[in-house]
Amino acid sequence: MSEIFTKRPREERAAEAEAAGLQWLRQASDAVAEVVAVGMNTLTTVRVQPVSPTKETARRAGRELAFIHLAGADAFGSPPDGWEGPNYIGIQPQECRPTPHWGLFYAEQRVLPFARAAHRVGHLDRDGLDWVERASSAVAETHWDVEPARIHGDLWSGNLLFGADGPVFIDPAAHGGHPETDLGMLALFGAPHLDDIYAGYREVRTLPKDFREWIPVHQLHPLAVHTYTHGPGYARPLTVAAMATCERLDRFR
Repeated sequence: MSEIFTKRPREERAAEAEAAGLQWLRQASDAVAEVVAVGMNTLTTVRVQPVSPTKETARRAGRELAFIHLAGADAFGSPPDGWEGPNYIGIQPQECRPTPHWGLFYAEQRVLPFARAAHRVGHLDRDGLDWVERASSAVAETHWDVEPARIHGDLWSGNLLFGADGPVFIDPAAHGGHPETDLGMLALFGAPHLDDIYAGYREVRTLPKDFREWIPVHQLHPLAVHTYTHGPGYARPLTVAAMATCERLDRFR
C-alpha cells in the first residue's frame, strides 16, 4: 500500500482548489501527484519518496509536461474543469477569468495585480513598477499565436519531484495558459537537468527555436509574486525581466 502525505492549508478552500488542479492535470499524465482524499482544509496525496534526478528522468518530465499542455483548456485563465471556487498561487489568491487573448489575461490577471501590490507594500519602487506596466501593456497589445494549454502554473523546481517511479508534479496553480510559462518558471529557479527537460518536451511538442528569448516574458508573473511576498530582493530581477520583455517585443514588432 502506498504511503500518503496530508497537508492542511489555511486559506479558504485552498485544499479543494489544489485537488481540482491536480486531478485536471492528471487526466493528461500519471506524473501528477495522485489525490487520495480532500476536504475543505485537508488534502491527502500519495507520498513521493525523493531520489536524485537523472538526465533520463528529466527527459521524461519534459515529455509528461508536454502531454499535459497538449490536453488543452477552454480559454486562457480558465480554471480546472468543474472548479468554481478560489484560485491560488502558493498562499496568494489570484483571478481565473476565462479570456480569449493570452496577453490580456497574463497582464491583467497575473502580472499587474502582484506588481502593484509589491509597490503598495514598498517592495517595488515607482521606476520598477513603470517598467512592469510598460511591459504588461506591450504583452497585452501583442498578438500571440498560441492555443490555451493546460498548465501547471507554479512550476518552480520545488514543485517537480523525482521519485523512484519517475517525475511527479505537485502543488499546481493550474489554469489555461501559455505553455511556455511553465518552461520559463522552471528556468527561473533552476530545475535540475533543465536542458534535458526541454529536450524531452521537444520529443512530444514543438518549441520555437527562439523560445529561450521569450523566457523573461513568462517570468514576469512569478517574479512579481515573489517581489510582493518575499521582499525587495526580487525587485531588480523583476525590473530586468520587464526591460527584456519591452526590448524583445519592440524587436518582434
